Amino acid sequence: MWARVGLLSSVALGSTMFWAQKNKTEESPYELKLIQVLFRHGARTPLKSIPDVLEAQWIPELLKAPAHTEIDYTITDLQGGPRPPSPVEDSYRSRILTGGTYPGQLTTVGMEQLYDLGVRLRKRYIEDVPFLTPSFNPKEVYIRSTNIVRTIESAKCLVAGLFQQKQAGVVSILTDKSESEVLYPNYHGCKLLRLHSGPRWAESSKLSDIAEDLRSIQSALGVGPHQSLDFILIRDDMVARETHGLPVPTALEHWRNIVEKRAVDMMCYIYEPSKRQIVQMCVGPFFHMLLTNIEDKVQGIGSNPDRKLFLYSVHDTTLMPCLMALGIFDMKWPPYAADITLEMYQHRQTNQHYVKVSYIGQDQKIPGCSDVYCPLNEFKEAMAVYSVPLERYWAQCNSAEHHPEL
Repeated sequence: MWARVGLLSSVALGSTMFWAQKNKTEESPYELKLIQVLFRHGARTPLKSIPDVLEAQWIPELLKAPAHTEIDYTITDLQGGPRPPSPVEDSYRSRILTGGTYPGQLTTVGMEQLYDLGVRLRKRYIEDVPFLTPSFNPKEVYIRSTNIVRTIESAKCLVAGLFQQKQAGVVSILTDKSESEVLYPNYHGCKLLRLHSGPRWAESSKLSDIAEDLRSIQSALGVGPHQSLDFILIRDDMVARETHGLPVPTALEHWRNIVEKRAVDMMCYIYEPSKRQIVQMCVGPFFHMLLTNIEDKVQGIGSNPDRKLFLYSVHDTTLMPCLMALGIFDMKWPPYAADITLEMYQHRQTNQHYVKVSYIGQDQKIPGCSDVYCPLNEFKEAMAVYSVPLERYWAQCNSAEHHPEL
């Protein structure tokens, strides 16, 4: 009897191995040509603490960099010159949280999250499909980050995970000066965006349902009515505490789902996706950049024909309008280390090009696309209403007049 069971097991195992081998050797009709990954930074210290409540201790030990996330890297401007000043980072460093650290700083937990994202990308693009060179190659990989320490460090950690600290040359992380940044909605640099969207930030907390819930939670938390508080700030502090195992005010535990919903409701009011105008001003030049990278690859032009991977280290306020523009926003706040990945393929038989979009590892069917593998022309048409060339974007930004084409 045991021999028979053993024989059956061997046959079953052999059959499984046969099918696994067969499936592995079956070639996909789609050949990968280009990858672009937009990812949110990892877990961080809060931007502000909720006033008048139990304080969390944000101690320096929470920010230690694990040895396996270290690489040899440099930070430059977009032309390879010195890193520009960072007024956003300077504003963080003008304040200190309880415990002794600055607001908005990447923590050890956040570093590990981005390292893990790098490992996931390694499995997909090096181990499962041998597309990228197993060690970092500057000809293949382009890395751009917003000029803020947490996004720069997040990019570094992702690269460490993706290439397992193996590199042929120094890793360059490119940044832009704050006034011309297009990797997040630039309220300081774009006058038109500030004019249309700025007032909506203040208005969003005054919408009747949101305002009523805000009064109730302030009362439950014991926060005085004179304190400036909104659901985005509450959520930011709450999620930062939860992620790092720090104490959360008891009252917040009962309000958790409301806080999540109302924070997203505020962002939807601020960006007003149904009208397209504000979302286009938030992501227009970034989308144009992504489409240009695809087009350059298709045409075989561009400054670096060997480029295979573009990495963009950004923020939740980048990913949300991007998801809205793509038509795949799920009404949930993008978690730390969330990624939107755009893959460009060429069909082996027809030579036609396709784009596949995924969000946090899940393939997405874009509205306006006939399939998950979206024919390039369909993808370009779906994105055309949001994509804005850089020159036109800044011309619009610098005029406070209403632009009907927006």
